[in-house]
Amino acid sequence: MASANSIVVDPSSTKLLLHTPLLIAEDQQDIVPNTVDYKHRPAIRSKHGQWKSASFIIWVEMAERLAYYGISGNLINFLTGKLGQSTAMAASKVNAWSGVASLNPVLGAVIADSFLGRFYTILVSSIIYILGLGLLTLSAMLPSSDSQTMMFFIALYMVAIGQGGHKPCVQAFGADQFDGENPAESKAKSSFFNWWYFGLCMGYLLGIGVLSYVQENLNWGLGFGIPCIIMVIALLIFLLGTSTYRYIIISENESPFLRIGRVFVKAARNWNVKLPVFGKKEDAHQFRFLDKALFDGCSNSEVGEAKGVLRLFPIWAATLVYGIVYSQTSTFFTKQGITLERSIGSTFVIPAAALQCFIGICIVIFIPIYDRVLVPIARYLTGKHAGISMLQRIGTGLIISILSMAVAAVTEKKRLQTTAHFGLIDLPDVTIPMKIWWLLPQYVLFAISEAFTMVGLQEFFYDQVPKELRSVGLSMYLSIFGWGGLLSSFLVSMINKVSSKCGRESWFSDNLNRAHLDYFYWLLSGFSVIGSILFIYFAKSYIYNNNKASR
Repeated sequence: MASANSIVVDPSSTKLLLHTPLLIAEDQQDIVPNTVDYKHRPAIRSKHGQWKSASFIIWVEMAERLAYYGISGNLINFLTGKLGQSTAMAASKVNAWSGVASLNPVLGAVIADSFLGRFYTILVSSIIYILGLGLLTLSAMLPSSDSQTMMFFIALYMVAIGQGGHKPCVQAFGADQFDGENPAESKAKSSFFNWWYFGLCMGYLLGIGVLSYVQENLNWGLGFGIPCIIMVIALLIFLLGTSTYRYIIISENESPFLRIGRVFVKAARNWNVKLPVFGKKEDAHQFRFLDKALFDGCSNSEVGEAKGVLRLFPIWAATLVYGIVYSQTSTFFTKQGITLERSIGSTFVIPAAALQCFIGICIVIFIPIYDRVLVPIARYLTGKHAGISMLQRIGTGLIISILSMAVAAVTEKKRLQTTAHFGLIDLPDVTIPMKIWWLLPQYVLFAISEAFTMVGLQEFFYDQVPKELRSVGLSMYLSIFGWGGLLSSFLVSMINKVSSKCGRESWFSDNLNRAHLDYFYWLLSGFSVIGSILFIYFAKSYIYNNNKASR
């Protein structure tokens, strides 16, 4: 524990023990509690943080997402095209990679909150990210061979490692620029998550729309090289804001993970204690005895931290199906689009991956409307500063995602019927006389679902964890899509194996005219219904941390 004249400080959040008293600001009331500037002096509300600092970080996120989606959005076409892999294998590998990329933030958050801190974790991960993109560019320029394929996947997973450190820390660092205890800044923080996602979608839009065209119409080396340059620019932008940032002070030397881990270890060791026999009417005293027995040897604050993390898991688990659904937009949605009529005019052909842009376009349009029109109306009706609660926002998005999958199934059935009508079932390379715009409704619905669910999940997992574990909270949100990607990969592999038995055509046949993506979409729609019911059940019994989110 630090002495009275010293602090443990995290230039977001690197732990440094300073043995000099805090400098006294001219206006004590302008000091932001528990924060310092880049020189370890008390952060001043009028000089540090808020939108001037958050804007740097939003730009960084936009650039990083442009780079990431510039790779992932069209990756399935690179694998099935230049690397010559089957549709099922390519979809499985894309899902597995995106799953690992979304799980790595858990490790990145542990490193940030326990060792390097957010600021320095962002720096290190950005360098790894840039190196991975550089190697990816080089591998795409080499002739196809086993060594080229190996280099490509090594580079791809380097990008996943870099993203793992970058993703949870940048967003947590951005939200740290607002003081949640200050009424004005608390309102701005809620708005920050909306505009953060707006910037993310702008990067997504540019990455998919521009880079997919470059990759398909110019060359893959340039298509992967541009993201590398973009990430260099993102790192420079981040460093430009160094003097304006607020850095959170950490009051203890011990890692929060060690404290929470100790609680779980104690609970496991004490599990065999003699528990009270409950009657028909269990009383609070008996539950307090059970609590004390399980967590004997741990302080109340340590137990509170552990319970604060543990109670998020039902919400986390109930949204895993959404993570599976999310994986389809960059794989099978794109493969559907390749078979359809994509020409505009006599010369221009829309890249199939570019249709993902409509997700970004819809979100970019919808979020300002939500933030400036719908939220004020909902705020007036409910009296809550965010309009609706975080869990209500997430649940709304989950329900819309069910409709998105149902529409995707109906559209795919229409595509198969058109193929049969024109006798093109055994001509997979012939363009089906059906406009690509038929896919637009499923993209639009998914975009609206994403605007509700993703922003809600980000704010929920940031707000509902102990302050020192906010990087971990955001990594938990990201891990939903990591496990969703891995589960999708497993599901596709299993369905491909089972559906192709006895000489039958697989649901994911390389000839999509004989495949049955419509069955798969209906299956996901059914899973989404079950997931939404579980979510509503857990959400109803959830009690917000300090009731802040429900005000």
